[in-house]
Amino acid sequence: MLRRIASYLKGYGGYAAASPLLVTLETLCQLAIPLLMAQIIAQGIKAENMAAVWRYGALMVVAAVIATATGGLAARCAAYAAQGLGANLRRAEFEKISAFSFADIDRFSSSSLITRMTNDVTNIQNVAMVCLRILIRAVTMLVASVILTLAISPRLTLVVLIILPVMAAALLLLMKVCMPLFEKMQQALDQLNETVQENLIAVRVVKSYVRENRERDKFKAANDNFTSTALRAMLRMVAMQPMMTVCMAAAIVLVLYNGGSMVLAGGLDIAYLQTVVGYIMQILMSLMMVGMALLQYSRAQASTRRVFEVIDAQPSIADGGEASLPAPRGRVEFRDVSFRYQTEGAGEDVLKNISLEIEPGEFVAVVGGTGTGKSSLVNLIPRFYDVHRGQVLVDGLDVRDYPLDALRGRIGMVLQNNVLFSGTIRENLLWGNENATEEELVQAAKDAQAYGFIMSFPGGFDTDLDQGGVNVSGGQKQRLCIARAMVRKPAVLILDDSTSAVDTATEGKIRESFRRNLKDTTVIIIAQRISSVQYADKIVVMDEGTVAGVGTHDELMASNKIYREIYDSQQEGGDGNG
Repeated sequence: MLRRIASYLKGYGGYAAASPLLVTLETLCQLAIPLLMAQIIAQGIKAENMAAVWRYGALMVVAAVIATATGGLAARCAAYAAQGLGANLRRAEFEKISAFSFADIDRFSSSSLITRMTNDVTNIQNVAMVCLRILIRAVTMLVASVILTLAISPRLTLVVLIILPVMAAALLLLMKVCMPLFEKMQQALDQLNETVQENLIAVRVVKSYVRENRERDKFKAANDNFTSTALRAMLRMVAMQPMMTVCMAAAIVLVLYNGGSMVLAGGLDIAYLQTVVGYIMQILMSLMMVGMALLQYSRAQASTRRVFEVIDAQPSIADGGEASLPAPRGRVEFRDVSFRYQTEGAGEDVLKNISLEIEPGEFVAVVGGTGTGKSSLVNLIPRFYDVHRGQVLVDGLDVRDYPLDALRGRIGMVLQNNVLFSGTIRENLLWGNENATEEELVQAAKDAQAYGFIMSFPGGFDTDLDQGGVNVSGGQKQRLCIARAMVRKPAVLILDDSTSAVDTATEGKIRESFRRNLKDTTVIIIAQRISSVQYADKIVVMDEGTVAGVGTHDELMASNKIYREIYDSQQEGGDGNG
């Protein structure tokens, strides 16, 4: 695991290598100061030798200056290395997430992915900083202090060496107990983030239904769960403090008792006893620092596993390897397609044995009740999900044989959930085609019936949009998303219930612009209002995951009971959009 983490220090390896060396030099200089102090007392003050006082005093100043300088440089190098490690891990995670299919994101959940890229990586960064500075310092201090104490008084060193294994065993036991709790902490944090994210996304719904109290209760439950889980881990860590304090006190008492006897017997100079006591304090403090660092490392191990779970995940949808691609014409075919969403159990097919042909340039509507598989059907065309059985073909080639960029490059998609990004209207439209000219942007805006309201803004196309497009209405957002897709000039344009927030007259103008300016584009639209698509070249009726009928409006009215029932119900209730 450590070796793999180290591989993500690329570009910052020099800082990571320099920091331990500088910390080691800093620690050795600090350890030299008590020894030099003892020399001043023993060889200078007691012997009334001022030359020795000045000599060793000068060495103390030099050691202090070197320790200060190397300590500052070590902190700087450790900071660069830790932050660089975090940046590289986040980059690797984001690149993998960018390659995930919808199914992969569903499997991890967006809230968990956010936690893994932020909190988990921060945990790893913090431990990297601890290891590069505190752990190296503690280990160096521990080893060097034992050696120096052993050189001054082997008898007193034995006292410490008896207590060290007891403290080490207690630390290992504590790590074993805390490790599973750290895993649960991160999972509880996932749940907390998911609750907050869901509430913020749906804040308008929450307020409109006056459900703030319910959301507060949900947040309280998730927050309390995280707090109690964190407390269980932290209280066990805190338990280490009194245990270590008792061990330290016992060691000091034993050292002073034995050391005092040696001084009285003339076997040890009191100046060196003071130095030994100082070194033993350093040994015990170093062991405590090692313990705290190892506990932090235990928590980071849980985070590391979560981060590498994402990095190591193989996207369920990979690029096809077809070298020769057909010309983009817009022909779509479903051959005996069945599809199910990935669930923990076997799951049921939401699409069953779908066979359907859509010719280039056709205007095709997909209608049906809620939950009949309309969105699932069109999501298979750009390969957001893969079929369970059968084939989906675009221009005669199985979508699994396309490079994903090439496949999605010939498809324009306006999803059910209209998404705009922070930036200007122009920047959002250029998502469709970053090389589009001003004339093409204007034409797409006009075709989507968005040009009028865009020019009503003082900034026109350079008007800033807030994140998610919250400063425009639902209908305006839909028209901007349609314009963005039209800028692409795709071979296949898919609109998943993307005109539900516009009035019937505006929807009719948008539909007319498709016929006028996208003559060669295959348009597939999922619609709730039959009145808006009854002039389509072909209407596909979905029912319980199957194709219940295909034909024109007149043909379906004459032969398809399900279609006729949908039409009649909408005539009785207006246009079905009430």
